[in-house]
Amino acid sequence: MNAQRSPLDDLEEILASKDISRRAEILRRITDLFVVGSGNFSEAQVELFDDVMGKLLENVERSARAQFDNRLATLSDAPPNTIRALASDDSIEVAGPVLLHSEGLDDDALIETARIKGQDHLLAISGRKVLGEAVTDILVERGNQAVVSRTSGNGGAQFSDFAVSALVKKARDDGDLALCVWSRPDIPRQHLVKLFVEASEAVKIQLAETDPRRAESIEIAVAEASDQIQAAARTGSEDFAQARSYVNSVHAAGKLDDAQLRAFANEGSFDKVTAALSLMCDLPIGLVERAFCAEADRTDYGPGQSPRSAVGHDRGSIAVAPRHKRRVPATTRPMFRQLLAT
Repeated sequence: MNAQRSPLDDLEEILASKDISRRAEILRRITDLFVVGSGNFSEAQVELFDDVMGKLLENVERSARAQFDNRLATLSDAPPNTIRALASDDSIEVAGPVLLHSEGLDDDALIETARIKGQDHLLAISGRKVLGEAVTDILVERGNQAVVSRTSGNGGAQFSDFAVSALVKKARDDGDLALCVWSRPDIPRQHLVKLFVEASEAVKIQLAETDPRRAESIEIAVAEASDQIQAAARTGSEDFAQARSYVNSVHAAGKLDDAQLRAFANEGSFDKVTAALSLMCDLPIGLVERAFCAEADRTDYGPGQSPRSAVGHDRGSIAVAPRHKRRVPATTRPMFRQLLAT
């Protein structure tokens, strides 16, 4: 009775074949041997398979390589050099399964592929169970919309400050990407604040609908920070001090009305207009200033117009209706509060 044959005996028999045209079949049979014995081979045996498979891969068609790749992609002890060769294959049919599933690819191998291959290869990498910061840096920087979106939605992905900043920048006008970033629990709060502040109005609405409490807390934080910055700027501004003193004197004299507001607007005096509206609407001046700045960002100015002068002319309609009372004009308060609510 013959002793039980080992996989290596079968391997030697396969390699003894002289028919070069049968390399694909030989590769399939060697792969069968490896798959059956996976987990039981010594390092030396894995190295032998690695050497043989690598040589055979150089002379088989793409379809055979793709079939071979699919069988090795999920094996934790797959021959490392062979796996790297498959991952760098120009054909996504060959490289895709390994890039997506293989645990034999370390960050260096993934980085090497991500730096030089196309978007299909990047998309495959972006779907891996675990992605280190060095890998996501490249995916976010080089990837197209599909790659960046899949990376940001990958719960196993880790992001450096560089990658998070890049994601926030790309998400300004991309609602789907913004929602992915917004919903990640590992994104630092300061980046979420930046995302919310820099996002388009349409994206802000989406974010607020997804998590109203987070949106509200960030809006409050932004307002508080803006108040501090604006207060410091006003404290050090002689122009503001003079403008506010003058507006206060006009108000004390009972002359702060629609006509006077229009005059301030026609001067193009941001300080006088905001100080006047703060008094007329009984609102904090920081809130008034932010509302004007937000409106200025949404306004397309004509030739020769500045945000300051354009705001003045746009707000001319606030004081159009004639008034006989010294209190807040009826046309002013509702329009301005509506602006603040946007």
